[in-house]
Amino acid sequence: MSNTENTLDDKKYNKLILILSVVIPVAVAALFGIKIDVELPVFLPPIYASTNALTAFVLVLAFIAIQKKKIKLHERLIKVAIGLSVLFLLMYIAYHMTSDSTPFGGEGGAKYFYYFILLTHIVLSIIVIPFVLITYVRAITNNIEKHKKIAKITFPLWLYVAITGVVVFIMICPYYA
Repeated sequence: MSNTENTLDDKKYNKLILILSVVIPVAVAALFGIKIDVELPVFLPPIYASTNALTAFVLVLAFIAIQKKKIKLHERLIKVAIGLSVLFLLMYIAYHMTSDSTPFGGEGGAKYFYYFILLTHIVLSIIVIPFVLITYVRAITNNIEKHKKIAKITFPLWLYVAITGVVVFIMICPYYA
């Protein structure tokens, strides 16, 4: 496939990427304002934190796979990581629609560290959405050179978001009611 064909294929997806990159964070923010008086049968934070940990693990495996030129394995692992991220997001929304947020009770340096991690996690979780989508589209449209270029940015961002999600959970865990 020529570069012109790759660029045309990429452009086909640009509108969808833009829409999803805006709609997902806006929808999450809007859903935070909706409270449903339902008690979930399970306590979701440890489950979605584990999903984040598994996402980080799968991303590292995908990185190793591509370093070893195991392209099909890399593709499957990235699809699993995307699925895990979507699953995390659904559980996260469900939890926050049915439960009040838990305030962090730490003090001093721990408090500043927690809020730094939380803030960077939230901001980068929004920023990483278009990166993941663009990286994925460049792979499925066989625009491999551009895929490799953006993947060098996407991978550390996505990995950071997954790992800091676990760190936030561990730090807030003692303060759950």
